[in-house]
Amino acid sequence: MKIMIPLVVVALALPVMAAQAGDAKTTYDKECAKCHGADGKGDTKMGKKMGAKDYTDAKVQDALTDAAAFKAIKEGFKDKDGKVLMKPSEGMSDDDIKALVAYMRKFKK
Repeated sequence: MKIMIPLVVVALALPVMAAQAGDAKTTYDKECAKCHGADGKGDTKMGKKMGAKDYTDAKVQDALTDAAAFKAIKEGFKDKDGKVLMKPSEGMSDDDIKALVAYMRKFKK
């Protein structure tokens, strides 16, 4: 019986985790891909204009902490002169942002 309870908890949690991952992909495709690209390379017209990083590059990913990515999504991102490069997220919970950061990490090669 003791083994059964953790298995039930895991079985119930898996669909929720899958739904969050799916939501993160949907959010990324809708809100992020126009600059960062569907593949995370930042090789879009807008991405090139704004200097989007290539998130398939392991060095780029390693240099970006989850906390910094979270902050950029939540608060937006400005260049050194204060020009807004990325607007703050609107209507996203902290859990949504964390799921989006986790989704972005999947681009790393």
